[in-house]
Amino acid sequence: MRLHHRFHRPVSRCVLLAMAAWGAAGASGEPVRPNVLFIVADDLGWGDVGWHDGPARTPVMDRLVREGVELDRHYVQPVCTPTRTALLTGRYPGRFGPHTIAPSNNRALPPGTVTMADAFRSLGYATAQTGKWHLGSRPEWGPTAYGFDHSYGSLTGAADPWTHSYRAGPFEKTWHRDGRRLDEQGNATELVTREAEKTIRSAAEAGRSRQPWFLYVAYHAVHVPVDTPEAFKRLYDGTRFDDDPVRHDSRLRMLAMVSQLDDAVGRLVTALDDTGQRADTLVVFTSDNGGITAVENHYVSDVPDSPLNSVNAPLHGQKNTLWEGGVRVCAFAHWPGRLTPRVCSAVVHAADWFPTLAGLTGWTPPHDLHWDGEDRWGAIAGTHPAPARRQPVCIVHRSGRAVIGERWKLILRTKAPSAPQLYDLDADPFETTDVADAHPEVVEGLVAIAATDATHDAPSLPDDLKGLGID
Repeated sequence: MRLHHRFHRPVSRCVLLAMAAWGAAGASGEPVRPNVLFIVADDLGWGDVGWHDGPARTPVMDRLVREGVELDRHYVQPVCTPTRTALLTGRYPGRFGPHTIAPSNNRALPPGTVTMADAFRSLGYATAQTGKWHLGSRPEWGPTAYGFDHSYGSLTGAADPWTHSYRAGPFEKTWHRDGRRLDEQGNATELVTREAEKTIRSAAEAGRSRQPWFLYVAYHAVHVPVDTPEAFKRLYDGTRFDDDPVRHDSRLRMLAMVSQLDDAVGRLVTALDDTGQRADTLVVFTSDNGGITAVENHYVSDVPDSPLNSVNAPLHGQKNTLWEGGVRVCAFAHWPGRLTPRVCSAVVHAADWFPTLAGLTGWTPPHDLHWDGEDRWGAIAGTHPAPARRQPVCIVHRSGRAVIGERWKLILRTKAPSAPQLYDLDADPFETTDVADAHPEVVEGLVAIAATDATHDAPSLPDDLKGLGID
């Protein structure tokens, strides 16, 4: 299982040859304003995909990685709602309250929060979201309240791939278009892809004078319930994943769903090609967190449980942990003619994308948005020398905090207090050896950063959410 890392593989000269001249501006000095197709998978395991030598058949994404920039150290939050909060706001999720550091049906963002979609729309972009929202499960908390012209999919954190149902209760049915409930037949991944394809193709109808667009495609795949059309399962005919038929079926469903996700990405790229928009479109792909190795299906669904599900190896840990397997995810950026194929080993976090795309497009915030993220375009595009982060990445979780720099990673357990753990990710990317005792000065510095970061988190729910009883 290959793992790109500076300890294992030196950065090649292609870093120096990347098209850094584009930076955050075009050749004329004017801001570059491409279309942006931002794709987020759900619970995708590091060790599942083809470009990490995993067993899933992912030829489309494998090619996009080869032709684009593989973001080898792309970090996110350990679970769904927090990553989506960071992505759209450029801020760490704890800034909005304790409910945003865990999966939640509650409203994540206060009314009036400036999002990435707001920024794009102020620049004249058309904005659309399709798929999973998970930042508030009431219609009035949906995407169109936060900068999106149009939205489609589910408001909750998961949806059965066939019935589109969530868990039993008030949010069981949230499949919608622009906030209005919608009942329709079809597989969720196929429907979300069809909507995104339609958005891309419609955008080209006005010809070269068309309006630029920002399309946020948040797939439910490969979150539980894990299932997919039979055609994707047949890709693995003749392969046995486990002697136990239940475990074999579980792993088959997962890998088939990864292949379906790959096919979906391929359909979106084909839509760009067919409409002549490929060269004008930056494609970003990430997952919201790492994979989960085994999971029960607690949703309104006939899909079986998944006792043999995703693999994050050789990374340690899984979804809902602060280990690398929970927070370091499969990711890449692709922009023909603008991004030279390479592996980016610099630390990038979900919260970086808002300031990064703001810098690329020339958007200036109307006031201080208190971004935690940083403009990382120089690191992604290969500007030499790539600018260093001003601060390590800070990740909050109900169990504690992680502070992640280019070399060192600190894990602090607050739920079950224990001594700080320190890992040298250059020498030990799989977090096998705690070296805190050998580097007390590093531990002291990172503990101080974590403590300062914690002071910026909101300690309680916003007043208007108190008493609603929404988890």
